[in-house]
Amino acid sequence: MSGGETKGVGVRRVALVFPGQGSQKIGMGKAWAEASEAARRTFEEADAALGLALTRLCWEGPEEELNLTANTQPALLAVSIAIHRALTAPAPPAGLQVPWPPLPPPVAMAGHSLGEYSALVAAGALDFADALRLVRRRGELMQQAVPVGEGAMAALIGMDAAAVAAVARDAEAAVPGTVCAIANLNGPGQTVLAGHRQAIERAVALAKERGVRKATLLAVSAPFHSPLMRPARLAMAELLARTEVRDPRVPVVTNVDAAPVTTGEAARDALVRQIDSPVRWVESVAWMAAQAGAEAFLEVGAGSVLTGLNRRIAAGVQAATLSEPEQLRKVLDGWAAAGQAVAAAEAAVAGGAPVASEAPSAGVAGGTGIAGRSGGAEG
Repeated sequence: MSGGETKGVGVRRVALVFPGQGSQKIGMGKAWAEASEAARRTFEEADAALGLALTRLCWEGPEEELNLTANTQPALLAVSIAIHRALTAPAPPAGLQVPWPPLPPPVAMAGHSLGEYSALVAAGALDFADALRLVRRRGELMQQAVPVGEGAMAALIGMDAAAVAAVARDAEAAVPGTVCAIANLNGPGQTVLAGHRQAIERAVALAKERGVRKATLLAVSAPFHSPLMRPARLAMAELLARTEVRDPRVPVVTNVDAAPVTTGEAARDALVRQIDSPVRWVESVAWMAAQAGAEAFLEVGAGSVLTGLNRRIAAGVQAATLSEPEQLRKVLDGWAAAGQAVAAAEAAVAGGAPVASEAPSAGVAGGTGIAGRSGGAEG
């Protein structure tokens, strides 16, 4: 079924979210490229823009090469844009029998860290080739900002943000001359610290003393989104100043302000500032749900990290990943079932028949891959 508007769906206000580093895996995007010419051409364009076999790296690895920051960032960007272009192509992917076009126009977009570049490409603010070159250089600059072994990051689970901020302040005070700062506010009770290794190790110990459920050093190569990234910020500011950034067609909620940008200049400024500032993901998702009225968050890219976070942040708002073509069918099936249930309830009310107090939540039953009002959290 294609060629017309999506019929009978239960969701009309969608926000698109784009993942960042940590979501990469071997094989990402391959199923979309095999099914969609638009996705396949996107990978070819990425290879040509960078002059390297990025497609092979995404699909075959080796993993240690894919995990190098300078490779990971353009690889994840390419996967996200390949999927987005497949979703907005004139015809559905081969073998996927779904209404087409499948989605309503998004009410907002956002990306986690690197994913903000993907969001801006999808929103028409950045050219894809420019974004690929920018994020590859961004990865190199972030890696070079701090000598290997001097920086670290740690995830603290089960401690509120205010308590984590206190831990960071006390860790800095305990190790004079070091940095320990909040880098990611990822979800309720899930915060990441970044800074000098000594200070981060002290913060982990302090958090455990204060009852954190889990505090773990992360296997990362640099203290991202901390003040130690200042050299990378300065260098990226120069690169971005020479790059055309247009007004986005869709509001893009930025990491640094947790608020939408609607002009190219504001988008450029946010990209510069995000490098050494915290990713305010909790507030970003909350804004899209409350202010943009998003009824569903669709993760456009590799993996499902953001889907799990968004389910915990915005209770009652659906969340799904579209990392594989089959997941799109499951999402649309869930929406259609919800739409039919609502229509039946409305018809019953019009006819004077008693109805249940609430229609079924799309995606809770039937393995649709999306979480509705009673959907559980995902790790």
